[in-house]
Amino acid sequence: MKTMKAVVFHAKDRIAVEEVPRPVAGPGEAVIRITLTTICGTDVHIVRGEYPVQSGLILGHEPVGVIEELGAGLDKFYAVGQRVIVGAITPCGQCFYCLNGSHSQCGGPLGGWRFGNTINGAWAEYLLVPDARANLAPIPSSLSDESVLLCPDIFSTGLSGAESGRIRVGDSVAVFAQGPIGLCATVGARLKGASLIIGVDPNSDRLDVAHRFGATVTLNSREVDVVEEIKRLTDGRGVDVAIEALGRQETFENALKATRPGGIVSSLGVYSGKIVAPYEAFHAGLGDQTIVTTLCPGGKERMRRLMAMIEHDRVDLSPLVTHRFSLDDIESAFDLFSSGRDHVLKVALYPDARAIASSRERSYQRLVTATPGDAAI
Repeated sequence: MKTMKAVVFHAKDRIAVEEVPRPVAGPGEAVIRITLTTICGTDVHIVRGEYPVQSGLILGHEPVGVIEELGAGLDKFYAVGQRVIVGAITPCGQCFYCLNGSHSQCGGPLGGWRFGNTINGAWAEYLLVPDARANLAPIPSSLSDESVLLCPDIFSTGLSGAESGRIRVGDSVAVFAQGPIGLCATVGARLKGASLIIGVDPNSDRLDVAHRFGATVTLNSREVDVVEEIKRLTDGRGVDVAIEALGRQETFENALKATRPGGIVSSLGVYSGKIVAPYEAFHAGLGDQTIVTTLCPGGKERMRRLMAMIEHDRVDLSPLVTHRFSLDDIESAFDLFSSGRDHVLKVALYPDARAIASSRERSYQRLVTATPGDAAI
């Protein structure tokens, strides 16, 4: 039996690189050879035991790769050797939820999220893709693997915070937490036409990146009363839309307090405990506020649209990839990412360690040839 290298979850705070059976494509499925993947905050929740998954599962849900094998019924649409990405969410396209437009909930609550949750994920040399015709998105030849790495989840999720918040041209928006998802939500707020975009975070380095990504004002939550300052900036009303991108009681509560009556709180965070809406901030349930939650949109058309934004220079997410590791060094990569040390935003994980040097060279060439003042969008 053919085997492959993969990162396997065993128990809380226990992951290991192991040799496991390599997947084989069945009808309608594809196997891709992973060339690049990354670590997500949700993976941190899993490894810390805050989100339960089965022992023995291969983690990871952000795949970039090359088609290695196609199951029956796919050879008219794809070719072996084709570069593709796959969304973190893999809808079937045929169930009740998909046919009613709730692709992320395919098959039931959270059902669209399968990689590294209910089936083996992308921290491996090979990945089995279910419902491949609905989920394989070819990568434009002009784009590198790293340039599209954040499309499967982080860019899609952050942008969806702005979309679900129904931001209108001229709206005021506050984005609570400027980690990778929050930074992509900041990009999304600008793309949607917000006028005042307030980035909130306790980390000054991340606030600097937020400015590059479209924030017009940044607030350090260690230094100022964020809610009071947001009210001051909005003539006492509060923002039209607040995006919560961390998943903690304090950020959810502040987002609600900072939102005007009739406004929208768009929640992207993964919560690991009970969430309480304060009586005053909730206006006793009579403030005409909307609270909306969003799971990362997926599917091949979503991925095509996101890559088109990068291909046509509408978005540049490359500043978010700050560190590179081989898959063999997953423990060091995970420790760095989960701790937030060394100005880390996102790490690139390469199953083939030899690819790291060439990726660094491409990044260097991009920096030395960039026009001064180049921005994220």
